[in-house]
Amino acid sequence: MLAMPDMSAKKILLIDDEIDILHLLETVLKKEGFSHIYKASNGWDGIDMCCAHQPDIIVLDIMLPDMDGFEVCRRLRDITVAPILFLSAKNEDTDKILGLGLGGDDYITKPFSPKEVAYRIKAHFRRHYYLSRKEETVYTFGDVEIDAKRGEVRKAGKLVALTAKEYQLLLFLARHPNQIFSKSKLYEAVWEEEYFGYDNTIMVHMRHLREKLEDNPSAPVYLLTVRGLGYKLQNEGKVQA
Repeated sequence: MLAMPDMSAKKILLIDDEIDILHLLETVLKKEGFSHIYKASNGWDGIDMCCAHQPDIIVLDIMLPDMDGFEVCRRLRDITVAPILFLSAKNEDTDKILGLGLGGDDYITKPFSPKEVAYRIKAHFRRHYYLSRKEETVYTFGDVEIDAKRGEVRKAGKLVALTAKEYQLLLFLARHPNQIFSKSKLYEAVWEEEYFGYDNTIMVHMRHLREKLEDNPSAPVYLLTVRGLGYKLQNEGKVQA
């Protein structure tokens, strides 16, 4: 059996204007073994706490008093690649698509079970832990290098900041160079849930990857669209053991 990652050292940031929810989540998370929990009741405080504490994961409510969670997510993505789990009283597909497209990694609808939130947080940490232990290779294409063991991506030697899902999508394509994958296959492989036609989610993530990694995002050389079929990573580079 694989060893479990040490959850006690992980830092969790909770951003929600409902104080009762903050206290309830904090209580349940502490019972589940987490000890470093930071709380904010508005967007600006959440951003400041993220800068100060560099959390490993963020739970973010969409309805906040000073700005909505989508705007907070946009700002957080400038300073962190930590997974972001949205909380929302809305169950609309458009909100889910928007949240995931902005760099969110999960979406939980209110009312929810606090234990479900704790288990989803654990699942994110566990997935990252197993991937980091399993991967022992470096993938390259052009002047881009993906160090799967360290979870780092560099372009021309400079570290590139990717969101968790951008990184996972890139790594999946790098593991399967020159293979065409439909949007549904990519979504199910990276988001690990059933695909319901969230075309915009894949398109937004691919656009962001091109902007960060291609020399000319409007005329990509590596991250290619295959019209009518999907996407592929065109790569004649090396995989180093």
